[in-house]
Amino acid sequence: MSHIPESCDLQSYCFELPEELIAQQPGQSREASRLMVLDRASGHRRIVPFADIGAFLPPGALLVANNSRVLPARMFGHKPTGGRVEFLLLTPLPLLAAKEPDADGFSSAQAEGLLRSAKKPKPGERIEFSDDFHLVVEARGDFGKSQVTLHWRDDLAAHFMRQGHLPLPPYIRRPDTDSDRERYQTVYSRKDKLGSAAAPTAGLHFSTKLKAELAEAGFAWAELTLYVGYGTFSPVRVRDIREHTMHREYIEIPEATAVAIREAKSRGRPVVAVGTTSARALEGAFAQTGCVAAFTGWTDIFMRPGYEFNVVERLLTNFHLPGSSLIMLVSALAGREAVQDAYRHAVQERMRFFSYGDAMLVL
Repeated sequence: MSHIPESCDLQSYCFELPEELIAQQPGQSREASRLMVLDRASGHRRIVPFADIGAFLPPGALLVANNSRVLPARMFGHKPTGGRVEFLLLTPLPLLAAKEPDADGFSSAQAEGLLRSAKKPKPGERIEFSDDFHLVVEARGDFGKSQVTLHWRDDLAAHFMRQGHLPLPPYIRRPDTDSDRERYQTVYSRKDKLGSAAAPTAGLHFSTKLKAELAEAGFAWAELTLYVGYGTFSPVRVRDIREHTMHREYIEIPEATAVAIREAKSRGRPVVAVGTTSARALEGAFAQTGCVAAFTGWTDIFMRPGYEFNVVERLLTNFHLPGSSLIMLVSALAGREAVQDAYRHAVQERMRFFSYGDAMLVL
């Protein structure tokens, strides 16, 4: 094997994480989590209550957050033989191109999803969810992904809202509950942006009260939409991360947000991405347009050390999986060694990791 530079070696992004530090439940309240503040210039870090974040944000900073809403995208159905099948919709709901209803009132659309059952469903097989909702398997792909055609009467989103389960991350080892329906959504998620397969978790720490307090303190707020795909949990499977094929996600940056970012930059006010999804949307759109502008489309941008940020100057994020593309994104902004040191410190301080865990502010 030819020499792999340390910054490109998957093992350089791994760390020891005790299982008990993986948060299985949300904290008592949203802002009651802890926040590690990492200063890139000095390397200094400190741990404070998340509710104190306003004391550490640069004056007048613009926070850009992802307002997408998680769809209860996991459905349980059955084959004609009675065998149980789990289906997870991967195509963002707004991107499903529905065909006109047939004579029986069924609309249809092609989609991608994960299928799981004791015996793999074959192409042509029908999976029933209710009298008014079923799918037909069209083709099977890698890692359990399948191409399917959905068939439904009335409103498709309503079927998922009624029957579906929230697709909690694979490292949360319990079924979803009613409380997850509230806590695995940000308080600013929009119902017309329903369609993510995972939450933009850095935003879970904001309560309505804290968001209002930050506004009163002079911090600006803007929103965009990135429909978080389940690919966010896909491990990097190659030793040389330059060979990793990044998943695609669909983004919408409205004109008002582009204007707010341009204005902040012209006045020297830092742009803070609330979460890796916001950072990915902003940098992914810039990579395709060469400027800060309204944008709608797909991005497969892969940010790793060596990447030069064009829009994002600060980042609020949770603690991510060892060897994940997300820890590589954070390392691209903060430096690989600084992030490794910060994560080791987080483990020593018994901070909570992943979706329902604590947060880090990179300044």
